[in-house]
Order: sequence, then structure tokens, then C-alpha cells
Amino acid sequence: MSKIKVGIIGCGTIGTQLAIACQGRLAKSVELVAVCDFDAGKAAALNKSLKKKVRLLKIGDLMGKADVVVEAASARISGDVLKECIRRKKGCLIMSVGGLLGREDLLKKAEKLGVRVYIPSGAICGIDGLKSSSVGKIDSVTLTTRKPPKGLFGAPYLKEKGIDITNISEDRTVFEGSAEEAVRAFPQNINVSAVLSLAGIGAKATRVRLVASPGLGRNVHEVEIRGDAGSIFTRTENVPSKANPKTSALAILSAIATLGGISDSVKIGT
Repeated sequence: MSKIKVGIIGCGTIGTQLAIACQGRLAKSVELVAVCDFDAGKAAALNKSLKKKVRLLKIGDLMGKADVVVEAASARISGDVLKECIRRKKGCLIMSVGGLLGREDLLKKAEKLGVRVYIPSGAICGIDGLKSSSVGKIDSVTLTTRKPPKGLFGAPYLKEKGIDITNISEDRTVFEGSAEEAVRAFPQNINVSAVLSLAGIGAKATRVRLVASPGLGRNVHEVEIRGDAGSIFTRTENVPSKANPKTSALAILSAIATLGGISDSVKIGT
């Protein structure tokens, strides 16, 4: 069986680890053919760290070389990347899922045209149960996320509201609202709410509470689902990535597992 040719857009924490995995644990089924980043220095640095050098290309040229395009850049471009992949009929793995909220029509178009779109479960558990529950009626989906303050620094919402969490000594709820609002307020911090939204009852109905917790050394996500199938509660305690505290290590592992699973003939879980 021929290897799946992969191109990665975005050479930050997740893109770098995916590239390394392509030439490591996924090497039997995947071939990394190109990477790109708006910051040419990042792309060059990533390429230098790889065992086997790949091509540094612009987005359009990268898509021409790949079977599956991985978006690991930002929510600002993830929707446009998916749109172009659909036009070119290329498989697409999206990491910045928040960029798809409000553009769900792209997913419907991809399904209609038979274009494969892969969205990892990311830093949470329970997506399989949520998808199963959605076959019936779901009454509510609630996400409560607790993060160390350093993982929230620089968020647009905190600046806009004048919320200072630099020296807090106890838990502080910094946001409560819909997943749609959460993704706009914290584009780099609450991507899991977008995944929940797409798998469940939508971004407007999915509720999110975000807590800055100075006593934590991990990112904690609690998901509560209520509906005809019963009640589901999951709690995931994630170790932050050493390279970037805003990214959970599990999100990176989930991306690697999803990319590796594309070629699997045996699928486990919903």
C-alpha cells in the first residue's frame, strides 16, 4: 500500500510534533512531503530538526503535493484552508477547530463532495459518547475548563475586560457563555469547546465556563452531557506541553493518533 503524502501548514508546537511523528512512529503509512508557515524562520527551523528534509512551500504549492493537508496554524486561516482543500478535493486534518464555527457549511459541502475532513478529539475525552448521544436527543452539553493563569495570558477577552490574573491566589471564573462566544474570546485556549460543538448540539447551545486556577499544574476539562441516553461526565487532567503551556500534551497526541488512524483498516470507537 502506498504511503499517504502529508503536508503541514503551521510549524509551531503541534505542527512540529506532527512532522516528527510522520518521520517516526507513523513512517510506515505516512510520508511528510512539505511544510509551510507564514514565518519562514519557523518552517526552516522545523525542517532543520527533521531526520529527512522536506520541501518548504507556499500553501497552494503544498496542497498540490499532498494527499492530506494538516492545518496546525491558527483559527484565522483554518476555514480558508478547509475551503481550498474542498475545492482541490484534498483530505484535510483541522487542528484550529474554532475557525470552523460559523462556517459549518464547509463541512456539509465536504460531505456532499466526498472530501475527507479529520477533526481530532483534542484535549478532552468523551467525544465518542457525545456523538453516540447525538443520534438521540441531547438536552445540554457543558464544558468547565480550569487552567493555570499562565496558560491564559494574552487572551483578547482578558485584555478587553481588564481582567488581571497575574497574581491571583484562588480560583477565578473569567468567562461564562456559549462555545461560540468562548472561541472568539479565547481563540488559543478553548479549542475543545469547538470540537464539542461540532460533535454535539452546536456552538450556540454548548455552554462553557473558564476558570483561572493558580493551584493547578495541569489543564482540567470537565464535560457534562445530559440527554435521552442518560448522563455522561468526563474529567480530563492534561499535562501542558513543555514547548507551549497553552497547548495540552494530549491535544498533540490526539492529532498524531488521528493522522495515524487515516490508513487503519480497523476502527475502534464511535
